[in-house]
Amino acid sequence: MKIGMKLFGALLMAVLLLASFPAEAALGADWNSQTITVTGSGVPPTGTRAAQARLLARRAAIADAYRQLAEIVEGVQVDAETTVEMAMLKSDTVNLRVEAVIKGAQIIDEAFSSDGAYEVTMQLPMFGATNSLAAAVLERHERIEPFPAPEPVRPNVSIDITVRGGYTGVVIDCRGFHVQPVMSPVIKNSHGTKIYGHKNIDPDYVIEYGMADYADSMSQASRAGSNPLVIRAERMDDFDSTPIISVADANKILSENDISGFLEKTAVVFLY
Repeated sequence: MKIGMKLFGALLMAVLLLASFPAEAALGADWNSQTITVTGSGVPPTGTRAAQARLLARRAAIADAYRQLAEIVEGVQVDAETTVEMAMLKSDTVNLRVEAVIKGAQIIDEAFSSDGAYEVTMQLPMFGATNSLAAAVLERHERIEPFPAPEPVRPNVSIDITVRGGYTGVVIDCRGFHVQPVMSPVIKNSHGTKIYGHKNIDPDYVIEYGMADYADSMSQASRAGSNPLVIRAERMDDFDSTPIISVADANKILSENDISGFLEKTAVVFLY
């Protein structure tokens, strides 16, 4: 069921009656700050008094913001194959949770614009222990799977890994590839082995902090700490959501994680 059809029908009707118009600045999903932000706009009917005009314009702007949030949220990728909308269609419980998250979005700014429209900027968190999109859609697995052991680069070749220690996180450099951000990303080696995924991490930690940040420069890669291990992706897989790295690089990540434990802390950044 579409979010707006059930939760915001009355407000959207008000939008039509009050002649509101599309937002001038809809910021959308920011995968680095892990927020979804929109700006809704509305104008009152002609001839209304000042106090009523402000009230009606604000109501229309809020309805427009809710509509935009619903559209953006439904299109967010949970994983490579599932959007939030698909998860909602499969589960009434998820549907109700997502509706509640949108309804609980915070107003972070509101004012009349220079052209006389009322603008309301609303924001909701993608991750967080409560009232977040992750809390609404991510499943809590019962058992945490161990990370895989390093594997031979080639069959019958012994592993030779020098462990340095002291790494604070890992940065996967995916620049130059098309990257589809997802809420539950995976990293695989070139043999197809999954070396990082949500089942390796405490589910409550994933819901609160997320699995990774997406950044367009190293200056935005603070999640990986002050001394990150930087690994270059060879290509993207799973509808451009999964970085594929060499077996040697995967072994390096796993061996260093045994010392520093940065994967358990989800200190992971994808550069894109």
